[in-house]
Amino acid sequence: MIVEDSAVVRHLLAHLVSRDPRLELAAAVASAEEALAEIERVRPDVISMDIRLPGLDGLEATRRIMAEHPTPIVVIADAVEERGLRISMNALRAGALTVVEKPLGPGREGWEAVAEAICTQLFIMSQVPVIRQRGIGGMGAGPGRAASARAGVPPFSRPSMVGIAASTGGPPAIARVLGALPADFAAPILLVQHMGASFMEGFAAWLDGLVAPRVLIARDGMRPQPGQVHVAPGNRHLSLTPAGLLRVTDTPPVGGQRPAADVLFDSMARALGPRAMGILLTGMGEDGARGLVAINSAGGITLAEDETTAIVYGMPAAAVRLGGVSASLPLDGIGPRLLRAIGGTLEATGGQ
Repeated sequence: MIVEDSAVVRHLLAHLVSRDPRLELAAAVASAEEALAEIERVRPDVISMDIRLPGLDGLEATRRIMAEHPTPIVVIADAVEERGLRISMNALRAGALTVVEKPLGPGREGWEAVAEAICTQLFIMSQVPVIRQRGIGGMGAGPGRAASARAGVPPFSRPSMVGIAASTGGPPAIARVLGALPADFAAPILLVQHMGASFMEGFAAWLDGLVAPRVLIARDGMRPQPGQVHVAPGNRHLSLTPAGLLRVTDTPPVGGQRPAADVLFDSMARALGPRAMGILLTGMGEDGARGLVAINSAGGITLAEDETTAIVYGMPAAAVRLGGVSASLPLDGIGPRLLRAIGGTLEATGGQ
C-alpha cells in the first residue's frame, strides 16, 4: 500500500512498484485517514508511508497502524527537510522499520539508484514479522537466553571505548541504549548505523536531542571524547587508528556495507585489545558478526541484542553463531550492562 498525498509522487511510486517483479500494488491512497480505512480490507504486506500528510501525519499514522494493524512500514521522506526528518526518526521509534529517500523523478541524478533502493526496501521489509507496538517505554528487560543469565559483568578489563552497530530497526534501539547513559558517561562511543547517506546528519541531530551524551558526526582525525557519541558519516567507513584517532574513509564497501560494523569492530580490536567493547543491535544480514568475534578474541566485552527484542534478529544471530558474543541481552538490559562495564561516569572512574 502506498500512502502519499502528492498525486505526482503517488503515481511515480505506483509506477516503480508495478515495474518490479517482486512487488504488486495493493492500493495507493492520498491520506492517512484513507489508509486506516482501507488497511483491513486490503491487508498489505508492506506500506510505503509519506511523512508529511494533510490531516494525520505519517508519524500518527504509523502509531495507529502499529497499534491496530501491525504492518511493516517503510517511511518515504525528503532527506533535506529538517522537520520531515525529525518526524521520520520518530516514526521509526513508533514502529516503522526503515526510512528511504523520496524519489524526485526520472532524469534526476541518482534516480535509478533511489528507485532501486525503494523497491528493494519494500520487498525486504515485507518479509519482516512485526508485532503490535507496545510504546517506546513498554518493553521490559525480561530474561534472555542462557548467555544473558549471568548476573554480573564478566571479569574482563574495563573498556576504554565502546562500538555500537545496528541496521534495520536500529535508530529506536540505539536511542534506548544511549538513553540509559549520563551526559558524563566515562567512555567515547563510536556508532555505525546502516542508513541512506543523506539521512545521517538528520539522524545524528535527532539522536542528540533525545539522549544525554553529545551526538555528533565523526570527522577524520578527531580524538574521541568521553560522553560523546561519534556517528559514522553517510557512505563512509569509521575506524579507530592505533593512536586512538578516528579515521573516516571511502574505501570499498565491506560485505556490501559502507559504513560497515566489521570495519569499526576490527579496528577497535586491533587498537584497544581487551579494552574494546562491541555491541551489535537489530539488523538484517551479518555485518558486525566477524568484527565482534575479533573484539571477543582480543579479550574485550561483546554484547548482542537478544532475539526477544530485536526487530530483525540477523546481525546479532550471526555473531552468536560465530561464537563472538559474551552475552545476549534484551534491549533494555544493554544500557545498564554498559554502565556497569564502564563504571558509569567520569567521576566514578576517576576521569578528568
